[in-house]
Amino acid sequence: MNMKNFADDPAIQKHRWLILVAVCLFTFMSTLDGSIVNIALPVISKDIVIPMNQAEWVVSIYLITICALLLLFGKLGDTRGKIRIFKIGSVLFTVGSLLCGFSVGLGFLLVARTIQAIGAAMTMATNSGIITEVFPFNERGRALGMIGSFVALGSIAGPGVGGLILAHFNWGYIFWINVPIGIVALLIGQHILPKDITVSRQAIDKPGAGLFALMMVTLFAGVFIGQEIGFTRPVILGLFAVAIVATAVFVRLELRIDDPILALHLFENKRFTISILCAFLIFVANFFFNVIAPFYLENARGMAANYAGYALMTFPIVQVVVAPIAGSISDRIGPEILTFIGLVLISISQVGYMLSTLATPLWVFMFFIGLVGFGNGVFMAPNNSIVMSSVPMRDLGVAGGVNALTREMGMVVGISIATTVLFSAMGHYAGHKVTAYLPAHPEIFISGMHVAFMVSLAICLVASVITGWRLFNRRARA
Repeated sequence: MNMKNFADDPAIQKHRWLILVAVCLFTFMSTLDGSIVNIALPVISKDIVIPMNQAEWVVSIYLITICALLLLFGKLGDTRGKIRIFKIGSVLFTVGSLLCGFSVGLGFLLVARTIQAIGAAMTMATNSGIITEVFPFNERGRALGMIGSFVALGSIAGPGVGGLILAHFNWGYIFWINVPIGIVALLIGQHILPKDITVSRQAIDKPGAGLFALMMVTLFAGVFIGQEIGFTRPVILGLFAVAIVATAVFVRLELRIDDPILALHLFENKRFTISILCAFLIFVANFFFNVIAPFYLENARGMAANYAGYALMTFPIVQVVVAPIAGSISDRIGPEILTFIGLVLISISQVGYMLSTLATPLWVFMFFIGLVGFGNGVFMAPNNSIVMSSVPMRDLGVAGGVNALTREMGMVVGISIATTVLFSAMGHYAGHKVTAYLPAHPEIFISGMHVAFMVSLAICLVASVITGWRLFNRRARA
């Protein structure tokens, strides 16, 4: 019997939660690997004898590759089958993880990270689309909430998990831990993932895919290298110029062709556009916390790295608990009001960070860490549900790709703005250029931290106002 959608197939519905487990495992690992490596960079640079600035490319090449390829794999998911692309990505990610753990040299490690990133991009671009197809509408928010939980857990748990692994094993195990988990997820997926039914076989917009990749690579290479050597160097300005030209040509091309790599018409849907914009802003704000909180706890407060890691884990643990509950509630009462409540809670947590000093009791700071996790849990699941439910079935892959791209870009932009604002503010208070924590002057860091979280609060308030406006208009029309 040929089913028109997975929600009508009793055999698939019987295994839908196992399908969710397989998808969530790869979602967790692929987002974890964007943040877990940072803590191991000093060890990696020492072991393979390279300077720290070269070691940074182990992180950068992963993020750049994912950003460059997400839209292509989202489109391939729509045209060749989301489950097919997800399975290939799962294998590539697991193989890449195995190769990354071998201490051969920087070149080998960067190639292995690229293979890992290609696999990660394939799974990230298709995970939400698969779940949207598999789960009936009345359970979709809960299921997408679970994916949101694992995204959050992966993107923020890196330092804590990485620290625990490095305390007992060599750095290769940061990557090798993915291999047994990946094999288990592959075996589950092979057994219960169905064959694709929404496959269009349309031609792929190769010029659009190439231009988008060029745009992402030049933009983020400019950001990462610019942070190291300064943004006014000719090579950096050249990279940004190429990115701007590629963007202009890309938009013009996508508006003119029949089947573009990025369906810009999706952005005519205000629900979709507002949700994507707010998700981007919140990921930017979250990575202000990710950058600054370890400095505050370890350097300013003098906490041991493992205890700081435990404190920071409050964020993802609370989010993981709250997100599926928020998803279930959104299935019953609608997602708009929950997204607004979540954004207000996140904004309140930024005020807490902004007012924290060296004398702030640790439990108070941890309360605000928990509050931002709670706010993210309440916001992310309903927001993902709005994104994936506001597009037609044929565009689910592209919507999932855009959603994942929003997350990755928020991560990169958040890290870049946070470090720039923090060190610029510290330099202002110190009276000279500052590029690192000043051990003799914790008060200068605290002043810089307050400025950085003021910027983060402003970003959260913009997202809150936009979502509040949407909610007000929706209520006015009801």
